[in-house]
Amino acid sequence: MSYQVLARKWRPRNFPQMVGQEHVLRALINALDNDRLHHAFLFTGTRGVGKTTVARILAKSINCEQGMSSTPCGECSACREIDEGRFVDLIEVDAASRTKVEDTRDLLDNVQYAPSRGRYKVYLIDEVHMLSNHSFNALLKTLEEPPPHVKFLLATTDPQKLPVTILSRCLQFNLKRLPVELIRGHLEHLLGEEGVSFELPALNEIARAADGSMRDALSLLDQAIAYGGGEVNSAEVREMLGTIDRDRVAALLQALSAGDGTQLLAEIDSLAEQSPDFGGVLAELASLLQRIALIQQIPAALDESLGDGDAVRMLVEQLNPETVQLYYQIAILGRRDLPLAPEPRAGFEMVLLRMLAFQPSKEGRGVPAPAPKGNVESTRPATPASAVAEPSPAPKAQAPLEQESNVAGEMPAPGDAAGWATLVARLPLTGMTRQMAEHCALLSVEGGNVTLALDPAFENLRNPKWEQGLQQALSVYLGGEVRLTIGGGEAASATPVQLKKEQAAADQQAAEQAIATDDALHSILEHFDGTIQPGSVKPV
Repeated sequence: MSYQVLARKWRPRNFPQMVGQEHVLRALINALDNDRLHHAFLFTGTRGVGKTTVARILAKSINCEQGMSSTPCGECSACREIDEGRFVDLIEVDAASRTKVEDTRDLLDNVQYAPSRGRYKVYLIDEVHMLSNHSFNALLKTLEEPPPHVKFLLATTDPQKLPVTILSRCLQFNLKRLPVELIRGHLEHLLGEEGVSFELPALNEIARAADGSMRDALSLLDQAIAYGGGEVNSAEVREMLGTIDRDRVAALLQALSAGDGTQLLAEIDSLAEQSPDFGGVLAELASLLQRIALIQQIPAALDESLGDGDAVRMLVEQLNPETVQLYYQIAILGRRDLPLAPEPRAGFEMVLLRMLAFQPSKEGRGVPAPAPKGNVESTRPATPASAVAEPSPAPKAQAPLEQESNVAGEMPAPGDAAGWATLVARLPLTGMTRQMAEHCALLSVEGGNVTLALDPAFENLRNPKWEQGLQQALSVYLGGEVRLTIGGGEAASATPVQLKKEQAAADQQAAEQAIATDDALHSILEHFDGTIQPGSVKPV
């Protein structure tokens, strides 16, 4: 007997054999068992998720010689003929090759005749969205009021292209893309039945490459068995798919975590010898970073079946959660911009060098080592307001403070809005912690107690985690333990954000005033009959 491919050999013959799509199966099973069957069904979803398979099982269920039910016998002549694709009352139509209105009319001319063998005459129209507008018009009336012995089963990957008049006359079922875990589990069961040895990480690679399609997964599995000479192992599957070993991606992150540029370039050189798809490598890197971020929040989410558990656990401990988020964002943006690079490897290197440029301090999750203790109560002279108009840029995430000496920093005087704004700009704060600090004003400094007032309009920024981050940064800056209190209500001084807005407004007013009093400019405008466009004046 000739070889039968796995996708055909293991095609489900009844509803219990279907993998996934429980939301669709439940509705169909209840309709069959309660004899509440609609005359037209529309199955939508991406390729390989089971649209045509469900339709054929439904056709078998309503034509089984043992009676209409959700559990066709599979043994009668009607069931066998439907499985073999030769049942005379199941008319399968490929709409992609029969788009002309004449084809549709010829098809519908036979609708009025009773079925030859079965209980119902079933029209299964695949890729129905490919029909022309005239064909849809020809189908419409029959679809709305078909003879009682006819059922229409429509399938499409693009339901948006169907006329609303067609959609409104069908029960619509959307079949979902299958998750990787479900596909991998089915492949594992199938290979056990086939007696083929395999490695679990290899099945995971195939399931991911299938992109939600069980049919694609089975086709890839057929190819992997042939490629591996009757076995399915990880190295050969990766070679077949053109993917890279996860250990190589983990090695890139290890080098980034250590801040070792030399080792990072060595890993890239080694990777380039395999001529990989660098866009795919960035996708693998982003996927690994997503897993690390998930495990840092939910340790039980570690999937040991992927075969890289030890490497992932090590990276979870080495990488700061905020750094993981930053690397992830750089990776996905870098993948988007990769086609614009002079050549793929150069673009890939620049993405990783960008990550290296934002490398955190070696203290990792901890805060930088404190400087020698100083006087917490001491104050510094108030910084002039003009110095706050353009505060110094915030340092890189998690970078240690750049102080001029080993002496601990000092707090500004309470009410010194400019001094507090300058201090906030210098502190190594990131994300929401920095936003919260910039919306606070300094109320008092007494010993190791620092009290701030949060702008009432931004009460949503109050969060214990962010308050703790600001408290730690102040403790490091001052060289001693700080007890931070953040209250509400109006403060006597402005917050850093309010100062920036005031300065921006002053700069805008000054720019407009300079334009209004510029005699040379007004001479040019008069000579050329010109005007100044409202809103176009911006300070520089």
